[in-house]
Amino acid sequence: MSQRKFDFYIVPTPIGNIQDITLRAIETIKEVDFIACEDTRVTQKLLNHYDIKTKCVSYHKYNERERVDFFLRELRAGKRIALVSDAGTPMICDPGAVIVEELIKEGFSVTALPGACAVTTFLSQIPRSSEEFAFIGFMPRSEKQIIEVVQKHAGVNTVFYDSPERILKTLETIKSVRPGAKIALARELSKLFEEVVYDDISSVTAHFQNGIKGEIVCMVYACENPENTDLEHKIKILKAKGFKDKEVAVILSALFDLNKNEIYKKSIDM
Repeated sequence: MSQRKFDFYIVPTPIGNIQDITLRAIETIKEVDFIACEDTRVTQKLLNHYDIKTKCVSYHKYNERERVDFFLRELRAGKRIALVSDAGTPMICDPGAVIVEELIKEGFSVTALPGACAVTTFLSQIPRSSEEFAFIGFMPRSEKQIIEVVQKHAGVNTVFYDSPERILKTLETIKSVRPGAKIALARELSKLFEEVVYDDISSVTAHFQNGIKGEIVCMVYACENPENTDLEHKIKILKAKGFKDKEVAVILSALFDLNKNEIYKKSIDM
């Protein structure tokens, strides 16, 4: 079947299993004039596996701006370009937004091929009662920022990436705000040691108490009463500062127009 020709192609690559690439993706990266990639060494392994000889040009978050003029010049000369990331779909926590914005401004045709993505691969194999979810990319590093994210998205299933070095600390911080939270955690998706765990956050943390390896995708399930999660966190902060239960109730009721007696009762119970 003949395919429409575009100037710029966004091409997903395997997230782990090298066979998880579409025939169209292989055909595209064979036919373009060159491939823009995060790490030429990583992409070259994929090209070697499929005997693809297309030239690679580095394009990563540290040289995005510098590469824009080069890409525009090549496209104006009639060249066609494919953008890939080291694994998965470009622009999903990977570079690409800068050049795509410029290409659209300049009137070049851009298309994205369907293919491998850790988020959709993960979501398609865990139990969910709702299609709604928030994807936040990589979880912030600081405890304060993590807490802010958890509170902000308490009412919706929240999906994020994290590194194996940080994930257990991240889960402990989430647990301080949502001690009874349900989570799903996957590591090494599509690879030999793929593992997906679904349980309450304490059980998942205990499961990986000896450490965890591989790329991480995690989801914190929505809280049934997100307002309570935020209120409990505020109470904890004030009590940690030395305020008594009655003082906590007065302060929070005045600041947020809440029922003072209900806050007082909740503060006593905590």
